[in-house]
Amino acid sequence: MAPADRRKAIIDATIPLLKCHGPNVTTKQIAEAAGIAEGTIFRAFPDKETLVRNAIKAAWDPAEVIAELAQVDRAAGLEIRLVQIVQLLQARLESVFAIITKMGFPPADERKPQHHDRGDEGAAADPILTAVEGLLRPDADRFRLPVSEVVRMLRLLTFAGTHPRITDEKPMDADEVVSLLLYGTVHRSAPRAYLPHQTASHPAAHPIQPLGVTPC
Repeated sequence: MAPADRRKAIIDATIPLLKCHGPNVTTKQIAEAAGIAEGTIFRAFPDKETLVRNAIKAAWDPAEVIAELAQVDRAAGLEIRLVQIVQLLQARLESVFAIITKMGFPPADERKPQHHDRGDEGAAADPILTAVEGLLRPDADRFRLPVSEVVRMLRLLTFAGTHPRITDEKPMDADEVVSLLLYGTVHRSAPRAYLPHQTASHPAAHPIQPLGVTPC
């Protein structure tokens, strides 16, 4: 096996162990998981700490989820595509959350993606969001907001709905996240009730005033 391939195989075996054992993982456990002799680890990495740093950096690398997003069927219906997208994002988040729980939040240089294709605007600053935006752009005319804003909301909902503490250990599944994004929490036939209704029989108790304007 080529040295680069050997290093990747060792890193791939290390990541799941970090989720279980954190910094207490041993090189013996890593070697057993990788199916190699323990000494092989030290021919690929100078020490365990270097291996762990490389494993954390690999866990943050967006390349794998971007490749998986590229396999989403663009011909599928919008909701189907969204569910597939959220499932992929949740799998990544769950992996990251597990590592953070055991290892703590790593330094910025260890979280820096290895493949980060920056653009000039919109979601292009994040390669994962760029990929998601590309999958939703064919339905741009169905959204009442720009696709980039829909993607931002999707990320927020997915993060909040997946984080174990935010969800009180009851994470939302992908269908729930997509339903909330597309339809909210009221019946689709219900009137929009998030602004006060000011009618002759039911005047608004506190009419909304433009910012900076004091009512007379």
